[in-house]
Amino acid sequence: MSITDKLTGRLKKAAGDLTGDQELHREGAREERKGEAKDELARQEERAERERERARRRAAEVADLERRT
Repeated sequence: MSITDKLTGRLKKAAGDLTGDQELHREGAREERKGEAKDELARQEERAERERERARRRAAEVADLERRT
């Protein structure tokens, strides 16, 4: 889940900052980016599904017009 990745990433970054552990900070940053990438993927998949539905409706409209003429 992307919110979990982003939250965990932020916590790791903060822990890395507090302890001076740069590797932990970098790991947190990577995890946060992973969550953002998952969010973007979900948005793109939603857009693609809307476009597929729009194409299905358009195909049905064309088929209906074909039957009528």
